[in-house]
Amino acid sequence: MINTIIVGILALTLALFFSWGFRVLPREQWQIMAFVPKMKLQNGLWQCRNLTWYGFFCAFAAVRAAAILIVLLRSIDIPLSVIVMLGSILFLILAPASMIIARLVENKPHTRTIGGAFFAVILSSPWVTLAISKITYAWMGFHLAVMPVLAAFTIAYAFGEGLGRVACISFGCCYGSPLDDSHPLLKRLFHRFHFVFSGATKKISYEGNLEGVKVIPIQAVTSIIFSFAGLAGLFLFLNSLYTTAFITTLVITQLWRAASEFLRTDYRGDHSISAYQKMALLAVAYGICIMMYFGSPDGTKIPDIIAGIHSLWHPGIILFLELLWVVAFLFTGRSDVTGSEASVFVLKDKI
Repeated sequence: MINTIIVGILALTLALFFSWGFRVLPREQWQIMAFVPKMKLQNGLWQCRNLTWYGFFCAFAAVRAAAILIVLLRSIDIPLSVIVMLGSILFLILAPASMIIARLVENKPHTRTIGGAFFAVILSSPWVTLAISKITYAWMGFHLAVMPVLAAFTIAYAFGEGLGRVACISFGCCYGSPLDDSHPLLKRLFHRFHFVFSGATKKISYEGNLEGVKVIPIQAVTSIIFSFAGLAGLFLFLNSLYTTAFITTLVITQLWRAASEFLRTDYRGDHSISAYQKMALLAVAYGICIMMYFGSPDGTKIPDIIAGIHSLWHPGIILFLELLWVVAFLFTGRSDVTGSEASVFVLKDKI
């Protein structure tokens, strides 16, 4: 019963957040969060660094994904020291991969890709987990089962990217095709539920020239589908169906990632089938092979979700999540493609 309640609460909070975000984030004022003065210019204005809501929501998504990962792994009695070791190694793979793969595919030095980063991590995570298991067994006598860890990781990823796509709405990236140029079925489907972005500095405006145009709300649809995959995977995980949770979450997210790019207009490479679509399909095939290789540990350990949630109150975990938010915000929130100038003055009537 408690498992169903927790899944239901998560679904409700997501629905409330999405109903707000889908409505307001396409607006111009929801791109830039703050300006940080860097250098005073000769005209008396300050040249500024822009901090974006994109970075704020990306940091929020990273913390949420990390918290879910910790809760799920602690619910099956994996020690915190092992979780920190595993998470640190995967983060060291994920962060540079998001930039390197985007640069290779899109030839843009200031672009990042979560899809490419996930592909790098899904390739490496089974073997990283296996290597850590050998170390922990030698040091602590603790065996780290691969499939529950992979299930927890894909669930956390689904929730993280489901929330992260809200950041894309704020910045106007990863945008959908113009509704007027779409198939009649899509026109009817999104006749009432579509996006209209405003603001010349949003990516959809300066790259796609689609400011003020009705477009398919692909970021919103992706958020909903990924969050649904996370909720389905979470329910299966909490019922000890680790292999099913892993493959269900992986298949839903990656097949939709491959299909959704046909509904997008932003640049994804020079070929009709993008590198990201190929990565998504390869991830599904690879996941099936991994599932067959490592077998099924279903039912070997019944998760205690309450114990997992309680672990978040550990001082070390709280500090780690706070540090993760800061690092993720600084990594994704400092805009390299927009600039600003600010005037600072005294309000004499307030003296």
